[in-house]
Amino acid sequence: MLAKLTSKNQLTLPKQALEAVGTASHFRVEVEDGRIVLTPERLGAADAVRRKLQALGITEADVADAVAWARKRRR
Repeated sequence: MLAKLTSKNQLTLPKQALEAVGTASHFRVEVEDGRIVLTPERLGAADAVRRKLQALGITEADVADAVAWARKRRR
């Protein structure tokens, strides 16, 4: 299968490729060994928050500590 790159750096993915992975409106783009790899993504608010926390290096333990601290302050 081929996909043509337009002058605006856009690709139209072949219908057969999309049908093989299911319906998706967003894809994670990664470059591996000189190849572009597209992975279907389902966007949700929780997923976006998790990615942001991971990018900032905030762990589940950090979140639990912050919640515990906030709950103590309200009492």
